[in-house]
Amino acid sequence: MALTTVIDVEGMTCMHCVKAVTAEVKKLDGVRTVDVALHSDRPSEVTVTSDGPLDATALREAIDEAGYDVASIHA
Repeated sequence: MALTTVIDVEGMTCMHCVKAVTAEVKKLDGVRTVDVALHSDRPSEVTVTSDGPLDATALREAIDEAGYDVASIHA
């Protein structure tokens, strides 16, 4: 059963940002897809589809590794 997690990420402004975050999140076990909706006036939304629940700490570390800050995570 696929699960969807939405992560609000601060500081993303361009396709380079999208590629960096997507690459880091896809490294996590169980991740199927990563979709990003960039927003200039609020945090961007990173929607992750996975095989099961994802560890919030691992998600935060992946986003941090890409150089961005997590505002919130909605499972």
